[in-house]
Amino acid sequence: MACALTLAACDRLPIPDPNKAAAQKELDAKAIGGACRHAGRALEDCYNLNPKASKAAIFAGWREMNDYMTQNKIEVVLPTVPPPAATTRKVKGPSAAEHDTAADDTPPKETHGSAHDGRNPALTAG
Repeated sequence: MACALTLAACDRLPIPDPNKAAAQKELDAKAIGGACRHAGRALEDCYNLNPKASKAAIFAGWREMNDYMTQNKIEVVLPTVPPPAATTRKVKGPSAAEHDTAADDTPPKETHGSAHDGRNPALTAG
């Protein structure tokens, strides 16, 4: 009888269960995918914003939410807070303080032997 009571309380001990933790991570990733779809984010954006989450679980959650939204004619709810990676980036170089890539849409100036002209500068002679 005492042995049965001891075994019945095993789930209450503070021993981490790897199966339970893995299942929780899977559920969290599915919730992330569903939230991304509901917010109208592309699947690739969701992967990039959550690199530690399982891509398969994110896709499963995204697909389930997509089906649910389609069946129930639910519109996308656009996020009001930008993702943390959407902040403006500065260009490295001597004029980095003056040049903001988010505000300047002009392409960078090409130099002789750049990758844009198809030549390898190490192989061209002058």
